Amino acid sequence: MHKLSNKKRLGIFLLLGVAIYFLSGAVDELRVYQGASVAVFVLGISSIILLTGYSGQVSLGQGALLGVGGYAAALMRIHYNAPIWLCFSAAIIVAAMAGGLLGLAAARLSGPYLAGTTLALAVGLPSIANQFAFLGGEQGLLFDVGFPPLSLGKDFTQYKWFFWIASLATLIAIFWLQNVMRSRYGRSWKAVRGNDVAAELAGINLTRNKTLAFTLSAGLAGLSGALLAMTIGTVSPSAFPLSLSFSLLTGAVLSGVTTLGGVMIGAVTLVAIPEIAGAVASRFSSSEAVTNNLPGLLVSTLLILTVLFVPNGPVEQLRTRREHRVNK
Repeated sequence: MHKLSNKKRLGIFLLLGVAIYFLSGAVDELRVYQGASVAVFVLGISSIILLTGYSGQVSLGQGALLGVGGYAAALMRIHYNAPIWLCFSAAIIVAAMAGGLLGLAAARLSGPYLAGTTLALAVGLPSIANQFAFLGGEQGLLFDVGFPPLSLGKDFTQYKWFFWIASLATLIAIFWLQNVMRSRYGRSWKAVRGNDVAAELAGINLTRNKTLAFTLSAGLAGLSGALLAMTIGTVSPSAFPLSLSFSLLTGAVLSGVTTLGGVMIGAVTLVAIPEIAGAVASRFSSSEAVTNNLPGLLVSTLLILTVLFVPNGPVEQLRTRREHRVNK
């Protein structure tokens, strides 16, 4: 299959950046906020695709790593008044370190044992955060990245600023991730996912490669968590619940867990689900309990339907069909 060169892919990303710039001025405030949320989910889902789709390691606690990144960024801002880029860098580094430690343990685990370990991390994060006063307890910490010092016009709002930051960070991160996946590391991870015994016989160090995948995946998740904290203005246990991990996993399955090609599908779907649930609940005058639980029900239903009908994701399914027709 023909693969785009680095220059062509860079050109595509630059065009996307220009399109996003003009799009931010053409839509209302709600859509701009939702656009920032899409960028957050694109990064979070991509971190799962890197970990599960490429290295074959299953994580049910990715939301906890987002939380680690969010707290790291907020603490840098509160205690050191660090600039935005330094807060995000701290989120990546601290989350990557946490992922590296988890990866060392994960390299010795597989299947349900690994999934259970990461799930325990996601369940335990709220309790851990509540044990330390400097993390803000139940109320959490405020994360105010401020507003750009230069005047960008009276129509330039805070949410547009968030949208620009989130979109730029996501474009850079995804471009970097594509390069990593096309490198020898990506090929090694695919070999380990396919058959770890054969990969080890071929000279691939399983522990090192699995740990590296966990570290890089956690770094991406940390950046996603910092962007999420920026968008909602706070970081707290309630901002990174267990349901966030399951939502990201559902988004990865919807996207096609073995490819980045459909990552926007999963991200847009996750952002649209609460709005769809709210519209359905208001139409049928449902109770508050139904309104709160309906998004989770929709996510679960989508996950089941995707696994049943398009287990590789719609983009990969279309690509497979196209290749099948060409080879006939």
